[in-house]
Amino acid sequence: QVQLVESGGGLVQSGGSLRLSCVASGSIFSINTMGWYRQAPGKQRELVANITSSGRTNYADSVKGRFTSSRGNAKNLVYLQMNSLKPEDTAVYYCNAVSQWGTSEYWGQGTQVTVSS
Repeated sequence: QVQLVESGGGLVQSGGSLRLSCVASGSIFSINTMGWYRQAPGKQRELVANITSSGRTNYADSVKGRFTSSRGNAKNLVYLQMNSLKPEDTAVYYCNAVSQWGTSEYWGQGTQVTVSS
């Protein structure tokens, strides 16, 4: 089992920046991909960005050029640097981890990001 804990959400004005962090504990040796999803009120959860243990990244088109995902040296940390935030980025952001063979998937409890116009 893997436990994920997010931090760093909050309220920011449009154009501002926030940095989300997620730390994994438990069976971290099994993790390959870590990343971030978000869910806005009335909408489906969507992928924001993810990064593999080898450093390959994948971003949603809506955040390319504004958000950057990175892994910590210990490989059980993942960050999401969010710049040039827009009101439409307002959502609950969830940390996600997937095992090496895709057989297991884990979620954090979520952290609220609110961008005011």
